[in-house]
Amino acid sequence: MSKVLMKGNEAIAEAAIRCGCRAFFGYPITPQSEIPEYMSVRMPEVGGVFLQAESELAGINMVGGAAGAGVRTMTSTSGPGYALMQEAMSNFSAVGVPFVVVNMMRGGPGSGGILVNQGDYFQATRGGGNGDYRVLVLAPYNVQEACDLIQEAFDLADEFRLPAILLGDAMIGQMMETVEIKDVVRENRDISWATTGWDRKSRPRNVLFSLNATNEENEARILGIEERFHKAAERARIDTYRAEDAEVILVAYGTSARVSSAAVDTLRECGIRAGLVRPIFLSPFPVERIREAVIKPDVKAVVAVEMSRGMMVDDVRLALNGEKPVYLCNRVGSFVPMPDEIADFVKQILSKEVR
Repeated sequence: MSKVLMKGNEAIAEAAIRCGCRAFFGYPITPQSEIPEYMSVRMPEVGGVFLQAESELAGINMVGGAAGAGVRTMTSTSGPGYALMQEAMSNFSAVGVPFVVVNMMRGGPGSGGILVNQGDYFQATRGGGNGDYRVLVLAPYNVQEACDLIQEAFDLADEFRLPAILLGDAMIGQMMETVEIKDVVRENRDISWATTGWDRKSRPRNVLFSLNATNEENEARILGIEERFHKAAERARIDTYRAEDAEVILVAYGTSARVSSAAVDTLRECGIRAGLVRPIFLSPFPVERIREAVIKPDVKAVVAVEMSRGMMVDDVRLALNGEKPVYLCNRVGSFVPMPDEIADFVKQILSKEVR
């Protein structure tokens, strides 16, 4: 299709429909409520199902039921709603049911506010629920990438039989940008595992459950989750901006990365060779790709830029394993760090003769 001007949330919903999503269950919460609103109109038009659940807890269980029957299914929410979904998330991950959740982050903790924030990083990447399980997490940089990544999220969920999270924030959900949304419906999805009905002839009976009868079976199930997650790690990737000859590397995702790219230009104008490394995958975290971009003789310092107390910085430090100094430049309380603030922070670091 040609490029159109769309709000982020609505563009994400349309992109999901164009890659075959045919069931949406959810509950309104700012800053993502345009997604269910849009789905309520479009799903009947494409022969799909939209249902507003009585709560996020009910919604995620409806998602698991439809996805378990082999239907491409999704929900959307923000941090407080996602918190209510965690028991179901851990259960369906263990079952091996693929679906997509959009989390448009807002300020916290608790119910928090309605403005932009990135404080749900741990909640998303660490799962948030009980037991041994994993989820896939993708972080868009702009509305176009949000459209592309929601479609990729469905494919990854199918391939690795794990829930996939699109982790955005209020700015990406609410801003309007031009997008080109692809039609990429997968006609030959493998749903041989799903509960599509048993006729006693064409295939064995499928039963989906998260807990086996014996410890050995449970161990095998958990190790299977881990094996699929590690295979997914081979897909984990980054994007870079002016990082080839950088002496200072900014690491950021989402809206923080958009601001950081402007800070890179500001620093370059001042004669400081800055660059940006942007993780597109947050789980699995792209450790090897980041190391390739950062572990270079010219790099003096690494700065994680976040709109949170600092959570991704832990993963950056783990990835670099002490081989480069890692600093945190952040704002909390729904404040967005400005390019000049980031540039000043970098100048202060360099003035201390970083080793």
